[in-house]
Amino acid sequence: MPRPSAAAEVTRVDPRTSDVGFVLRTRWGQRLEGRIPVLAGDVRPVGAGLRQVRLRLSARDVEIVGYPRYTQLTRDEAFFDADRHPEVTFVSDPFGPDLVRTGGALVGVLQLRGVERRETFRVEPAPCDRPLLDCAVVAAGVVNRGDYAMDRWSFALGERVQFRLSLRGEEAAAP
Repeated sequence: MPRPSAAAEVTRVDPRTSDVGFVLRTRWGQRLEGRIPVLAGDVRPVGAGLRQVRLRLSARDVEIVGYPRYTQLTRDEAFFDADRHPEVTFVSDPFGPDLVRTGGALVGVLQLRGVERRETFRVEPAPCDRPLLDCAVVAAGVVNRGDYAMDRWSFALGERVQFRLSLRGEEAAAP
């Protein structure tokens, strides 16, 4: 039986080789680097040659690198509120196959703290022929904390959160 074309397969995001990070800036200019080490997701066909990204990130596992106290504060109710909202999700609008090769805008719905908003991430051009499988798909975007009711700590933290995603995939197993 012939194997379906690569465009028709679901590609799972490999959590071991993928990375989701973010940067916060304090009002004093300090740069705080965060990461979300627990993630899951896939890229799937949605018809007409289009694909869709679906990501789930664990808010309970968010960490601020090198700062255990800040890590706890980011998980608490004033920021990610991980006890009430344990996951951050992103579901992209359908996109064509050229987006991950040549780069461009990836638009979709980000759900954070129970608030859903449309956001845009910029995908970088891929340095390989099979992005996600042979090289990472890298995207970045800026989210405003106030849009997601993360407005506490405004005296200490800047409004913007810069996200950077580096996603690798796992090839579908042969049937």
